[in-house]
Order: sequence, then structure tokens, then C-alpha cells
Amino acid sequence: MDLLEVIRLAAQRGASDIHVAAGQPVVLRVRGELSLLDAGAAVTPASAEAIARAVLTAEEWLHWKQQGSADKALTLEGVRCRVNVLRSAGAVGLAVRLLPGDEVTLASLNLHPDLASLIEPEHGLVLVSGPTGCGKSSTLAALVQEVNRTREAHIVTIEQPVEFALRPDKSFIRQREVGHDTPSFEQGLLDATREDIDVLMVGEMRDRETMRLTLDACETGHLVLATVHSATVVEALQRIVSAFPAQEQASVGAQLADVLVAVVSQRLVWLDDPGLRVPECEILRATTAVRAVLRQGQFFKLPMLMDTGAKSGMWTLLRYREWIEHHAGWVLPAPPAAAGPPPRAARAPAPPAPPARLAGETSSGRDDVIVIEPPEGKISDILSELDP
Repeated sequence: MDLLEVIRLAAQRGASDIHVAAGQPVVLRVRGELSLLDAGAAVTPASAEAIARAVLTAEEWLHWKQQGSADKALTLEGVRCRVNVLRSAGAVGLAVRLLPGDEVTLASLNLHPDLASLIEPEHGLVLVSGPTGCGKSSTLAALVQEVNRTREAHIVTIEQPVEFALRPDKSFIRQREVGHDTPSFEQGLLDATREDIDVLMVGEMRDRETMRLTLDACETGHLVLATVHSATVVEALQRIVSAFPAQEQASVGAQLADVLVAVVSQRLVWLDDPGLRVPECEILRATTAVRAVLRQGQFFKLPMLMDTGAKSGMWTLLRYREWIEHHAGWVLPAPPAAAGPPPRAARAPAPPAPPARLAGETSSGRDDVIVIEPPEGKISDILSELDP
């Protein structure tokens, strides 16, 4: 099995995800639906393990053997990918997300230009929410890029993994990966308060302590951008408050009311014309009325405030859908990088242990963000040698 060839075919078909499991054919997610890459070709356990060992470094492979899970962001054949290597039924599996590319912007993601105003405040909290696979990380990266493009600021990101390698424009950027540059989101957040930052990006608020430290960072005069898993704006705010013990929820709601700038909840919808998936959003702005509702814990009133808050920059799904229906000038995704078929090499026995770095890899200025140069195609040689 050649992972590069699978990624190339998946990109050509407009897939967002690739699923590899031993004993089953490769499965793609296209337009939100699952489809087989090749119904007659099942992946062998040895082939799945060979791909995983080629993707991960020796140290990461040892970590995977202990934990049964490993995350990696790579650029393969010109396509930026987030790879999760997992253990399933005792065998190796992979879930690969095909990302839009390093140079994500609000325009390239086909988001409403109003979202650019979310990064104007000097401090506060901007939340991006939605279900898994809806493009939260891409939207977050686009907002950080908007800061980078328009403001002289010190930006620190805490991510797992680093999905988009951000190139400094007007801002000074540090990207820290949990597991490589810092042991946890919590430690990264504590470190950030001592790093003279202006803007902080938190890849995901997963637990109570991360949420607490994120809210505290907002109170110390920083603009904080973060994601949280939830289906709606209201659920995003409720999830944060309900993560704390009952006796603390009132004070957390008040703290949230003080620091909140906006909440964006998004999902992806398919458009037959022009033939692509675009984000469909609802946006809540922290007006005086919204802050009062948060302090009182009356979340059920937020939808009504969004319905009547168009002049304050709020968007309901219905209003946003109307904008989508009347919008023109959609940005189509770039075609996958052109590349010929990978060179075939003579069969050779697999090495006893993988090298610390794949042949053909080059560093993009940091050890944890790896770029594989397409013209050399050396990873193809390795994968073809491992192909059973």
C-alpha cells in the first residue's frame, strides 16, 4: 500500500478524511459521506504497520506502542495532513485528515468577511465551536493569520499537533506542540503568562483545568482564540460552565461574561454550485444583554438575542444560510500538487528499526513540523519497499 498514492487519489476526489484499518479496504469521506477507495483491496496488518512506522519517528513509534495513539502533522506530496495512528483490534490503523493548506485565510475558507472583526479587541475570548471534522482548526488558523496580517503582535499557539505552519508577517509567532514543546495544554498556558504575549491560540479546550487557565489568560489582558467541541453557540458556553463543580458555576459564568468577545459555531454544508463544502455559521457577540444572560446562567435566552442581534454583528444559521445562497465568488480548493507515479524500487528487507527521521524529510524551522519535499519522492521509495 502506498500512502502517497492514496492521498493523491483522495485529494483528487475531494476527500476530507482517509481511514485505514487492517483487513478492510481504505475508506474516504467525500462530501461528508463514506466511500471505498477500492472495494477489492483490503489492507493487510503488515502494510498498515509499515505505513505507520514510516510516518512516525522512532521515538513516536515507541510512544505509540505504549499509548496506542499518536498524532502527527505532515505535508505529503504537497497536501497538508493530520495523521492519527491508533490501535484497533490489536492492529495498527490510521485516520488521516486532509487540511486546506498552510496559507489559510478567511477568504480561502469561504467564511464571511465579518469574522475579521473578531480579532480587533486587544483582549478577551473568541471561541470557535462545532462537531468533529467541521473545520474548527482551519477557522482558528485563519483568525490567527488575520492577526498576523494586520497587527504587530507576539502570537503563541498551543496545539496538538501543529496543523498549520504559520509564517510571520507583521507578527512574531511561536507555535508550541503538546508532547514535543510542552508536556500539556495546562503547562503551555502557564508558560504563556510569562512570555510577553499579545495573542494566544489554544488548539482545544478539553478539560476543566485548560478551560480555567484559558479564562484566566483572558483576564490578564490577552486576546485568546480557542476551540471547543459543541454543536451550537449555546452548547459551547454551557459546556464550559458545566465543566466546573456546581458551587463554582456562577462565578465561572460571571468570568465568562467579563471576557467573552464572540462565539462562532460552524458546520460544513455541500453546495452543488460551485461544487464544494463551505462553513455555515452562527455567531454570538458579547453585547451587554448577552453578558447579563451569562451572569444569570439563563442560556435559553441566547437564541432570542441572536435573532434580534443582527445590527450587533450576530448571525443565526438562517441569516447565514441566506448569505450563502446569495454569495458569489467562492474560492475553490487548489488542485493537488502535480506529481508523477512514485518510482518503484527493488524489494529490500525492512530495516530492524525505523530511523529517527524519514529519508526525504526537511525541517521547516522546527523539529515537530515536518515538510516532505515532493520533487525528491524519497518517502515513496521507502513505502514501495515496505509494500508487501
